[in-house]
Amino acid sequence: MQKKKNNLGIVLAGLLLGILMASMDNTIVATAMGDIVGKLGGLDKFVWVTSAYMVAEMAGMPIFGKLSDMYGRKRFFIFGILVFMLGSILCGTATSIVELSIYRAIQGIGGGALVPIAFTIMFDAVPVESRGKLGGLFGAVFGMSSIFGPLLGAYLTEYARWEWIFYINLPLGLIAFVFIAFFYHESREHSKQQIDWAGAITLIGGVVCLMFALELGGKKYAWDSWQILGLFAGFAVLAIVFLIAESKAKEPIISFKMFKSRIYWSSNVIGILSSAAFITASVYIPIFIQGVLGGKPTNSGLVLLPMMLGSVVTATMGGFLMNKLKYRTIMIPTLALLIVGMGLLTTLNENSTLWTLRFFMILVGLGIGASFSVLSNAAIHSVKPQDRGSASSTLNFLRSLGMTLGITVFGIIQSHLFTNKMAASLGGAQLPKELDLKDPHALLSPELRQHIPQQILETISSAMSSSIVQTFIWAILPAALALVAAFFMGRDKLDPHAHMEGEYQAGH
Repeated sequence: MQKKKNNLGIVLAGLLLGILMASMDNTIVATAMGDIVGKLGGLDKFVWVTSAYMVAEMAGMPIFGKLSDMYGRKRFFIFGILVFMLGSILCGTATSIVELSIYRAIQGIGGGALVPIAFTIMFDAVPVESRGKLGGLFGAVFGMSSIFGPLLGAYLTEYARWEWIFYINLPLGLIAFVFIAFFYHESREHSKQQIDWAGAITLIGGVVCLMFALELGGKKYAWDSWQILGLFAGFAVLAIVFLIAESKAKEPIISFKMFKSRIYWSSNVIGILSSAAFITASVYIPIFIQGVLGGKPTNSGLVLLPMMLGSVVTATMGGFLMNKLKYRTIMIPTLALLIVGMGLLTTLNENSTLWTLRFFMILVGLGIGASFSVLSNAAIHSVKPQDRGSASSTLNFLRSLGMTLGITVFGIIQSHLFTNKMAASLGGAQLPKELDLKDPHALLSPELRQHIPQQILETISSAMSSSIVQTFIWAILPAALALVAAFFMGRDKLDPHAHMEGEYQAGH
């Protein structure tokens, strides 16, 4: 057992810096993408800059989680920091969009270790009675990264150079490295296990196929093209082989027996479904504000500020309440708020005011916030200490997958609705050649909009309003299913003396 005492404040600061770096990295890059493409070229390949990071991060999460259970959290968290910093340095030196994409994949490998292991170290190092409030702090930072990323990206791009959106990670990473390397003293209690190579290889291959199919489908290649169908087929085959390999493995990458725990499987289901609903609001609210209400093209961080502030409130509250209330008691009312918020978004139209929309956004934020703090603790609640890394990383993997599926599925729905509405409204009217109806972001360009006749601009705004609102209607479905899953969480709460009858417990 661990005898040497941790300097908990410094350790937690290091973990929070790691979470902040990895979770804000995609949003900070998205803000600067226009400037990057302007300097490096490769407009047709810019999607790879985001995709490479996401694929590497998601593929790495379950594997690093399992390795941290086997050989220790500290070494893999430090490995994640160093690889992330190396990727950041390389990204800043990129001279082409292809180089940048490769270096972003290296960053993603580091990011795949940082977030899930940070939550696991917190659970290991913090006394049970303090896990709730600190879990709330971790969840709040996770939510706030969505604000800081775009704001910081916009500032650095405007007042420095785009390279600094990557170089800013170096001082943060260095501080996190020092805090964890020198002030975190880890227990030596680890389970020595065999590495499940078959599971690792098929998982990485399957994730790569699925992510690239979702990222490139409908953008670079048509959904029915042989490239996209081939990627989906590859995913299906590798997923089947992965499931077979895991069922036979002595120490699988993702242990199916963890899903026998009701609190564990319900937490993962809530994570995947609520993330799909939330990301839909995050993507389409800025488009609605600018494309329908005529808001200024301010960066997405400020646009989404009300929603993110709401999420920070319930992430913090959820953490504090975990010691007093059952996980289910916290999640049910907050997920109900998410449904109410999403439902109110479906009442928007061209005459809605910005203040009305901000109120709806606050409700959506309040609805999702608790999931950032509560689910991470609930997922780890019922597993043995030596399986916590795997449990945490699987939850984060599925949450990321939920966001990716949400962006893709609801993006297809919105695009289809928008295109049909435009075709019906325009009749034979001609649009500017550079106008891409398949990409709503293209319609937000002030330079482009000033060349569009007013009548067509009104038609575009109406079609965009209608399609986004109908997309919000569809997005209520995963939010509602997440609420249903919350009822299955059982009676567990963050209680060191709680007895989990029939659950998968430590030592059993």
